[in-house]
This record gives sequence, C-alpha cells and structure tokens, in this order.
Amino acid sequence: MAPDWRIVPADFEDARLLALLALHLEGMHRYTPACGVHALDLTGLQAPGVTLYTLWDGEALLGMGALRLHPDGVGEIKSMRTHPDHLGRGVGRTLLEHLIAEARAAGCRRISLETGSGPAFEAALNLYAARGFLKGEPFGGYTPSDFNHFYHLDLQAA
Repeated sequence: MAPDWRIVPADFEDARLLALLALHLEGMHRYTPACGVHALDLTGLQAPGVTLYTLWDGEALLGMGALRLHPDGVGEIKSMRTHPDHLGRGVGRTLLEHLIAEARAAGCRRISLETGSGPAFEAALNLYAARGFLKGEPFGGYTPSDFNHFYHLDLQAA
C-alpha cells in the first residue's frame, strides 16, 4: 500500500462514495444478464454482516470493496471497484489484501466470491487468480450459469 493511502469503513453519506457505487451498479447492470446481477446496492451494503471499506489517497477516493460474513465461516467479497481515474495503481490488489486480512481476523476459514465473465471482468479475474483464488462450486445460495463463476481461497492454507 502506498504510504499516503488509507483504508477506512465507508461513510455512506459521502457523495464521492455514492457516485462510485452508482458507477459500479451501472456497470454490473450493463455487463451482466438481468437475472445474474448480484451486486449489492446501498441498502445491501449497509446490512448486518457486511462492511464496505474505502481506499483513499488524501481526499481522492481510489476504490471500494466489501466483506460479507456468512454464518458458515465463509467471507464473501462484494462490490470491488477501482475508481476509473486510478486504474493500474494497485488499488484492487490493496483492497483485496485488506479484505482477506479482515476475513482472516474474523475467523473465516475461506473467502469466496461470485463474478461474471467477459471483457468487463477480465482484470478482476486476473487479480483473483494471481492471489491464488481457485474456481469452484457455487456458495451462499448462488445459482450457477454460463455467465457467472465462483472463486475460493482457503484461508487456513493461504
């Protein structure tokens, strides 16, 4: 993480965060079949068991990522998004490492995610693969399709 960067829980009153969330949701709806959009909206991100983290450089919002804790010891990555002005700076990697550390600290045995396929998802898929996530079975009530994929990282081995 760059020396001036800081990760803090989301301030849901911050207009910069709300704009990034709107951009994220718009992208998920644009690049995902209607029946396959599982992105959390503002209400979902404020639900019990979900914590949204934001990454900042001074007053600039670099990105966001959420961790949802499931009762079965699984942490789920949600709402990962780098602000378009900060692509290629390691924002996604920094947030991913933070979410993994938070899941481990919460006692999760595994961290998982559901994501889509196609060009809009390639950067994320490469990030998860580089960190050691393996493609696997659906979890958390998700239904598999030709579009979505499920990735898992065993926190007891990682």
